[in-house]
Amino acid sequence: MSKKFSQKDVYEPSEETRRYAWVNNERIYEMALDYLTFWDSVAKNDIEWFEPYREVLDSSNAPFYRWFVGGKINITHNCLDRHVETKGDKTAIIWQGEPENEKERITYRELYRRVCRFANALRALGVRKEDVVTIYMGMVPELPIAMLACARIGAIHNVVFGGFSATALRDRINDANSKVVVTMDGYYRRGKVIETKRIVDKALEGCNVESVVVLERIGNDVNMVDGRDVWWHELEEGLPNKCECKALDSEHTLFILYTSGTTGKPKGVLHVHGGYNVGTHITTKWVFDLKDRDVFWCTADIGWITGHSYVVYGPLSNGATVLIYEGAPDYPQPDRWWSIIEQYGVTVFYTAPTAIRYFMKLGEEWLKKHNLSSLRLLGTVGETIDPKAWKWYYKYVGNERCPVIDTWWQTETGMIIIAPLPGITKLKPGSVTLPFPGILVNIRDEDGNPADSGELVIMNPWPAMFRNLWGEPERFVKQYWRLDGSGRLIYYAEDGARRDGDGYYWIIGRIDEVLKVSGHRLGSAEIESALISHEAVSEAAVIGKPHEIKGQVPIAFVVLKTGYEPSVKLEKDLKTHVRNEIGAIAVPEEIYFVEQLPKTRSGKIVRRILLAIEKGEEIGDITTLEDVTVVERIKDVRRAK
Repeated sequence: MSKKFSQKDVYEPSEETRRYAWVNNERIYEMALDYLTFWDSVAKNDIEWFEPYREVLDSSNAPFYRWFVGGKINITHNCLDRHVETKGDKTAIIWQGEPENEKERITYRELYRRVCRFANALRALGVRKEDVVTIYMGMVPELPIAMLACARIGAIHNVVFGGFSATALRDRINDANSKVVVTMDGYYRRGKVIETKRIVDKALEGCNVESVVVLERIGNDVNMVDGRDVWWHELEEGLPNKCECKALDSEHTLFILYTSGTTGKPKGVLHVHGGYNVGTHITTKWVFDLKDRDVFWCTADIGWITGHSYVVYGPLSNGATVLIYEGAPDYPQPDRWWSIIEQYGVTVFYTAPTAIRYFMKLGEEWLKKHNLSSLRLLGTVGETIDPKAWKWYYKYVGNERCPVIDTWWQTETGMIIIAPLPGITKLKPGSVTLPFPGILVNIRDEDGNPADSGELVIMNPWPAMFRNLWGEPERFVKQYWRLDGSGRLIYYAEDGARRDGDGYYWIIGRIDEVLKVSGHRLGSAEIESALISHEAVSEAAVIGKPHEIKGQVPIAFVVLKTGYEPSVKLEKDLKTHVRNEIGAIAVPEEIYFVEQLPKTRSGKIVRRILLAIEKGEEIGDITTLEDVTVVERIKDVRRAK
């Protein structure tokens, strides 16, 4: 940390940030090298236990690690019960529907009561400890209420993203062997009603589910199956708003969350109460420097891990005020997010680089309509942020006074693994900087040797790590864990990274998104950053197309900023720009100018679709895309060229 920085583009923490931050002493990294002592201290000081644990970590059956062995805990006690006495009247959740006039504030006391009431409702349906409840809903308060209610009684929740198709939902219900499905009549998205219950009905044609709980949100007509379907409000009628918080083993399963693999069926990632509570709590507190007065807005959908960890469990465990928004970021106008920040005085804002680049394309005039002075910290998550987008975010959203905290982690890690600590870390645009205290990260080359560029690995276990893949322990071991030369078991993240002279980490992208051009390894993200740094480019996605001589060649799909038109000259300029930024080896063989890139509702670019289009192969399921029509439009562009 005392090294002289090799890159001049460095942003120091402000004196105010440093003075008041939870962590303002760089010695924390040195102290946390004894990671078991570090995590023991966090678990004892920040988390409440029904019964103390006997052992911090059991590695005897690695990689099936067990943390806080023998401890009794329930994550809902730390998210609700312990706050009711001291923070009962504090707002826990601010909810804003897509329609402007639909909003709600829920205090910690009211949230506690609503969670208890729904926990009793689940019990009335016969849900017991270790039963799996699938939740398929839009972004409404009842979604976290249902999650917390499951956890309170020891049931396992399986949240399925509300934009998934009936087929994807059916697969996840069946794989998890769900007993109950919780859903809603519908929710709003860009002014339209997404008919959630109708999708559930179609999914359940191939499922053996006992009960379906339906929240009335829209008031549209839905089909209610006698003996199976029940309205949420009718099920809760007359039930008490107190429910015992079950003391569970620290390793009791909290949830399954399905995440797509590069091949095969989705993986059911399994997380537990104890370690996940510890990891998400402290990363929320330190990485976002979260204070009692903050209004924290993570824009992720709760259907993804970011929503689980940093909309629900991490912030509520800290007793924070969390904002949840139902709708699209640019509906009914492109300033909807900025309007919400101004209206509710959001202080900490955590979003995806894809969204930032989209707003860059729209220009600054939408931002200038609003007073964003409440903001004090900005965060990014989900993919690599290029330096140009980082600087735009810092300048125009944060008004050059809010640190930009870029974070790297995964569904499997459960918690943030690499990120700055705002009180002590010097920031470099585009770098996730340094591992969180208590986490040892490294890079390995293709032969498994330490390197400054290659595949990212985690060298030691961490509390919020996933414990298994649901029903697939062999896959869990084979896919993620390898022994190094010294016999040490290490976690392979399947993400590429490089480390600079200051020890800072730069994420290159998924290993399957690393191109090999004439024997040279190039990350898609690196070429995309070079393209985006050109004044005409808003967004870019790069894939590697097979080539009989070079192995692979880069192919780029580019979205232009307003005011720029596709042309042969512009394509030539962009290729020259990439050559100057990286080198001739990185110059795309083809550049396609497209109106949009294929993205999921959470904003991730789906490069496999672009590769399938380029290779003329079957594209597969596209129901998770924000706009499915983009596929045909990209095909048209390619055919026209």
